[in-house]
Amino acid sequence: MVALLKTPSVMTVVEFLAWDAPAGQRWQLVDGEPRSMAPASRTHNILQGALGTALTNHFDALGSPCVVVPTPGVVPRARSQDNYRIPDLAVTCTGYDAEEYALSEPVLLVEILSPSNLAETWTNIWAYMTIPSVREILVLRSTSIGAEVLRRAPDGTWPDRPIVVTDGVLVLESIGFRVELAGLYRRTRLAGKGDA
Repeated sequence: MVALLKTPSVMTVVEFLAWDAPAGQRWQLVDGEPRSMAPASRTHNILQGALGTALTNHFDALGSPCVVVPTPGVVPRARSQDNYRIPDLAVTCTGYDAEEYALSEPVLLVEILSPSNLAETWTNIWAYMTIPSVREILVLRSTSIGAEVLRRAPDGTWPDRPIVVTDGVLVLESIGFRVELAGLYRRTRLAGKGDA
């Protein structure tokens, strides 16, 4: 007999952070509903590590106070009491004195798009746009070499369409970062395949 795992049906962020979630999975809170996150693919994990390393090296070379935080919790401004989302990477340039479970003032959020999480990822991205400190959102593809960048305009608005990058240099203006897009994919199965 298989026992079904029971999760609370509706929670606030405070309740979610105090919840003794089932082990072995990562969870996020979406509109008050705890949702487990599927395990990431090898390509997804390689991209997350490659970009995280490249960003850390960039900040170290500049002597920047910015740091890369893998899989942080972030709280969107819209419905903030009911949402605690988990991007793949985030960058913040503010320090902290006490431990925190929701990242303070992220300026860049990164999602790695997989076929199994397409709708969920874009739902998170719309939520991230409500965070006042976020200047850019990067979406990396995991089935082909490519990225999409959403960049907030100086007047605070977001573009109707992302900037699509399939070759050449990926630019993240919010943190003064440039990298050859193909270099991020160098150790993946996609290396040398280009946009599919």
